[in-house]
This record gives sequence, structure tokens and C-alpha cells, in this order.
Amino acid sequence: MSDTPFRRATRLARCLCAGAALAAAPQLTAQDRPVAFTGATIMPMVGERIDNGTVVIKDGRIVAIGANVAIPSDAQVRDASGQVIMPGIVDTHSHIGQVQGADRSAPIQPEVRAMDSINPRDHSLDKARAGGVTFANVMPGSGHLMSGQTFYMKLRDGDVIEDVAMFGEDGEMLGGMKMANGTNPMGWVTGGPGTRAKSAALVRQTFIEAQPYCAKDEDEREERDLAKDALCEVLSGERLVHHHTHRADDIMTVLRLQREFGFDLLIQHGMEAGDLAEQLAAANVPVSHILVDAPGGKVEAQNSRITSAADLERAGVLLSLHSDDPIVDSRMMLRQAALAVRGGMTREGALRALTINGARQVGLADRIGSLEVGKDADLIILDGDPLSIYSKVLETWVEGDLVFDRSDPEEAKFATGGYGTASDGRAAAHHHLDREAAMLEGGL
Repeated sequence: MSDTPFRRATRLARCLCAGAALAAAPQLTAQDRPVAFTGATIMPMVGERIDNGTVVIKDGRIVAIGANVAIPSDAQVRDASGQVIMPGIVDTHSHIGQVQGADRSAPIQPEVRAMDSINPRDHSLDKARAGGVTFANVMPGSGHLMSGQTFYMKLRDGDVIEDVAMFGEDGEMLGGMKMANGTNPMGWVTGGPGTRAKSAALVRQTFIEAQPYCAKDEDEREERDLAKDALCEVLSGERLVHHHTHRADDIMTVLRLQREFGFDLLIQHGMEAGDLAEQLAAANVPVSHILVDAPGGKVEAQNSRITSAADLERAGVLLSLHSDDPIVDSRMMLRQAALAVRGGMTREGALRALTINGARQVGLADRIGSLEVGKDADLIILDGDPLSIYSKVLETWVEGDLVFDRSDPEEAKFATGGYGTASDGRAAAHHHLDREAAMLEGGL
């Protein structure tokens, strides 16, 4: 296999990312010349739609966008006439990568980190890329009151967790905290609650016990406590709470806890959140919503309705849509938005719920979620209206790198295959590295 500049740069980037000292460094990219997509219908998610527009990317960033853009002389020009370009999908709730969380030893385990269980080589990431997902909040399950720290994943092509991590200014990998109430965490974990009232009591007591520890400076704490360290990040607002909750009464319990302890909150699922739209808007609490058209045996999903997203939008709640993959396949995210529109949500609002709204919810809107100069070059190219059942994701780009190409028969399997089709996910993943290397060198 030939050693191209693209492959050398990619290998170097991965080696550097694996080093903790380089964790906070800017992401390296193999894209050493601009790529200009011309003639497209561009949906930037901020401002108006751009017809016959151009997007120019270089070094992993968007460097120009508009109807009248000067294309750099050294740019590779891609004719995207008849195609639609929009930001990559921001999935605010996913379980891709074989993620695991807390075990059955206790109902509250904030010290557990999802990142320590994720396999970035798993083919579920390739399927998500085929669906246009470029960012995912990967979470442990909801069988605990607190099942651990979530992982904010950028769906770059990579082999180790550092390759797909998003880093903060302090060099730490970013993520939130997964919490849950309702029936999921009741009755099956050692020491777990048997009622909704006990669920709230256990959570309340946990936060109360953490407060004296958190009140001390780090160098004043006699003995380090990993669980309390994580709880301090929640109580200080450094770590967002992603709270699995469905029923209206359970949602209201979460709001009471949030008022009492002041943590930053994102309601996850919120099947009956539409019934509380005014209360959520008044509390300024956002919702990461899911529209389930086949609730199955989950009792708390029996009141789901596709009109709830519209109710939340009308009330002014900051709303995103998520997959909860594998509950909804990551390749069906655009269908979620179409269902929301069928239920009365605006087209613009539904598309923002797939992109910029989720970025705002997780505090990353300065980097992802819209097509703007200076932001990460995360974009998807479609052959038609994003909300049409007939439209397909043709390409997915993450930070200027092509990570899915439907025209490649090997990679198309990720978009079209059923369960287990792409069990050897890395074969196709490495195959698209060869294609991009040739493309960037003028070979395609």
C-alpha cells in the first residue's frame, strides 16, 4: 500500500492525539489544500438558505461560504449542482460504540466514564456517519439513577478514543452526566429504589453529601473521591446533566431537583414534555426529544405523539432531536425531523433541531452545528430535500475529511445494509482513506 501525504498526515495526527500532552492541541488534518463545493443549495442553519452557493473548507475549518465566494486558485473544485449541503447532524443522545456504564453494584455511580468502554472501531460509528451524524453525545444506559459520565464524540475516522474525543480548553475530554428516573432505574440494582419517591430521595441525599466536599478547594480535600469529583462538576455547572425522563410527573421531579441544586439540565426523551411546554420554557430547560412511532412494550412511551415537538417549539423551548441509537437507527435521523414536521413543527425548526440546537444544548455551538466561517468543516451532502424520504446522504465530512462516500460500494453498505451487514467496519473505513488520498491528490 503506497504511503501518500494524506496517509502520512493522518498517521501523524493519530499518534499525536494519543499523547496526553497534546490533548488540547488543535486537531491535525490531512487536508493541505482547499476544497470548494460549488453550485449547491446550502442550508447553513443560521441566516437564509443560499441558492447556487459555495462552501470552501481548508485545514478542517470553513473558510468561506456564500453566493459570491472567491475560490482560492489552488482549491479542488467540486461541482455540487443539484445537491444540498447542510451541517453534520448533532445527535444529542446515542449509544453507539458498544458503550457501557455503571454495573449492578449501586444505583448511583458518577465516577464511571463512558469513554473507558467505547470502541471507536465499532461499525456502529460507520453507520452513523452514513446517516450524516458528525457529533454524538454517547451515553451509558438508563438502568441507574446516575449511570456515569457521557462522552462527546466527534465522528472522525480513528482507532483510539482520543481520535474521536472533543477536548475542552483545559485539555479534558468533554462530556456530561447521565441520570434517569421513572421505571428504568427501579428495582434491579443492588440498593436501588423501589419507588419514584425513593429515587428522588437517593439522588437528593447524594448531592447533599457531596456539597461539603465540593465546598473545599481541591488541595484542601483530605482524600480524593472520584464520585464526588464528578458530582462537584455537576453542581458547579461544569458538567451538564442529561436526564432520562418520560412522564410528566417524572419531568416535574427533575425540575424540582434542578431548582434545589442548581445543576445545568437537559431533559432527555421527554415523551410527555409537550404537555409541560410552558413550564419547561419558563424554567429555561431545553429538551433532547425523540419521536417513537412504535413504542413497543415501554409503558412510559405509550403517550408519545409526533405533535409534542411542535408544542415545545411553539412554547420557545430549545429543542433537539436524537436517535437513542439503537432505539432509532442513526441513519434515520432525518426521518425524525420529517415526522416532527408532520406533527406540526416548522421545517426550519426541525432542521435546526438536528444541528445547531443540539450544539447549543451541549455548549459547542461555537464549533459545530452550523455552516459558518471559522467553524469545524462538518457537513453532509445530500441529493435532495433533507426531509424527503427519497433523499440520500451522499457524503459526510468531518473537520474537512471525507468519512463516508456513498458512491463507494463498500461504504454504501453502511447506508443500505441491515443488522450485522458491516461487521468488519474497519475494512470500509480504511478503504475510504485510500479514496480520499487519491481525491486530494487529484486522482479522482
